[in-house]
Amino acid sequence: MSENEAELLGLIGVLLSERALLQKELAERELHRAQEYGYFREQARAERDLRTLTGNGAAMKSVRHAIQQVAGTDSTVLILGETGTGKELVARAVHQLSPRRKHLLVAVHCAALSEGTLTSELFGHEKGAFTGAVERRIGRFELAHKGTLFLDEIAELPAATQVMLLRVLQERTIERVGGNQPIPVDVRIIAATHQDLETAAAAGRFRADLLYRLNVFPIRVPPLRDRAEDIADLVKHFILQFNRRMRKNVVAVAPNTLRLLRDYHWPGNVRELENLIERAMIVCAGPLLEIDAGWLAKPVPSSADAALAWLDVERRAIQEALQRAHGKIYGRGGAAELLGLKPSTLYGKMKKLGMERKRTGQP
Repeated sequence: MSENEAELLGLIGVLLSERALLQKELAERELHRAQEYGYFREQARAERDLRTLTGNGAAMKSVRHAIQQVAGTDSTVLILGETGTGKELVARAVHQLSPRRKHLLVAVHCAALSEGTLTSELFGHEKGAFTGAVERRIGRFELAHKGTLFLDEIAELPAATQVMLLRVLQERTIERVGGNQPIPVDVRIIAATHQDLETAAAAGRFRADLLYRLNVFPIRVPPLRDRAEDIADLVKHFILQFNRRMRKNVVAVAPNTLRLLRDYHWPGNVRELENLIERAMIVCAGPLLEIDAGWLAKPVPSSADAALAWLDVERRAIQEALQRAHGKIYGRGGAAELLGLKPSTLYGKMKKLGMERKRTGQP
């Protein structure tokens, strides 16, 4: 082989190598665009639901004021509230009012993923980093670059991932799983939880230093039972939403239904209200929306309430037995026999309940 031929073959090799790298880079860009497209679609859908943050009550006015205060900054936000109160909607509102709104808000549900999967989802991985890693994957931090990363149910974050997140908050860089190259990221963190993180930190389930990093600006979303004055507006919003989706023309809510909804305790909060309105819309055949009281969940008594209820049942049973036995406790036909108790046991229960024995004329 001549020198010119060898040089030509070497050049061809270099060109093929560069072509392979270019194809790999283009493939990664296509993957990134596809991921972005999916998030933009989800973001557009969620933005239509931000109206559920409306309400004229003091509680929601306070939430909206807090959103407006913090949105224009890059500060980390911690959203607190019961399940179903709309914590993700608050996160999206903060993002939409921020200078980062032209970029993605990427949501991660920390409780829905295992530790290994969650680490890969957040930070990405290199090809061959673990079994099944057949290609490089961009993580949520990289996808949210210049935008916002929403970490829902942050209290469920595994201990090892808490350490990695703390490092990102401190250094603003990540490393993909299986990689060793630091990657700078410009991401705003919004976290949410329905748990008490201070209690979790005291119990050793959550890092105290991470809690301090996250709890820069807390926003507490009130449960629906504390904002009954907003229920009418929320119902109207959901009726309009389902009218479009189901091609119906419901124009009003029955007054007794609205009273029922205002008096309900709402264990599932706004999410439960939305599901209930959807069910009512499905069966509604006219312009007036009505809800069957039997659809509402019965309140679950606390252990203290249950104990009090049982004492009341016991008191009434003893009173009835004493009336039937004319105040007689011992012997045949006495209250103890009627209740299937020893007389000494019945006396002990009566003393505990503060009951006095009253005879009605019989020994």
